[in-house]
Amino acid sequence: MESTVEALSAAYDEFVAAAAAALEAKEQSGGQKTPVTDAALEAFKQRWELFRVACDQAEEFVESMKQRIGSECLVDEATGAAPSKAGRPATAPGIPPISAVRLEQMSKAVRWLVIELQNGSGAGAAAAAAAHPHASAPFDARFSEDAGQ
Repeated sequence: MESTVEALSAAYDEFVAAAAAALEAKEQSGGQKTPVTDAALEAFKQRWELFRVACDQAEEFVESMKQRIGSECLVDEATGAAPSKAGRPATAPGIPPISAVRLEQMSKAVRWLVIELQNGSGAGAAAAAAAHPHASAPFDARFSEDAGQ
């Protein structure tokens, strides 16, 4: 994370310096177009693009961290490993936690179903179950909407 922040900061500093140089070149030329102003504007454009790239990379990093944290929280909640909040148990009453292995199996089954649906296959559930025989049951019998499938 530190390297991402440093890269963004450096790109910003270079962008601001290039903007200042372009303004200074324009002022020195009296507002006229000269090779010096053209070079300064070109350097400004390059620094602008590099700054945008650094911003995009930082945004990608933030998004990946958000997904990672969300996934970790989901696993913690599902497995009962999440710390309980004031006066509230870590898991919902009456719903026992599931194992992390079982959660991963269900997640893989869902991913395979999504892939099958995106590919237009009508045999999605059967194909997912056949492709992943170790995923013992693709649906959780505790939920009534899953029981009929």
